[in-house]
Amino acid sequence: MALYEIETNAHIMIGWAESQEAAVKIAAEHYPEEDVVRITRRPRDLWVISKRLLGIKGSTEPNDAARDCLARARGDKLHAIRLYMLDTGVDLHEAQRAIETNMSLGW
Repeated sequence: MALYEIETNAHIMIGWAESQEAAVKIAAEHYPEEDVVRITRRPRDLWVISKRLLGIKGSTEPNDAARDCLARARGDKLHAIRLYMLDTGVDLHEAQRAIETNMSLGW
């Protein structure tokens, strides 16, 4: 299996697949309303995101509630923020921070 980077018009996904065609199927399965605009086989077995480049400092733990909201919102950030506000009762600023932090952590 190879690691593929699959870009749609709204998301970039990283996932394991047997072939490029299988990677396209994965994207269509999770985001059927989006078109695949680019697919690249990654040259290594891991994907690295620089926390410093994203402006994340110190220790960070994924927020399970934020990840659940992102999954329910199918990756739509604004919808996930609304869901997070409803689920946790926090204000807009705190919800936005939680959702965006978890997006940068690879929810």
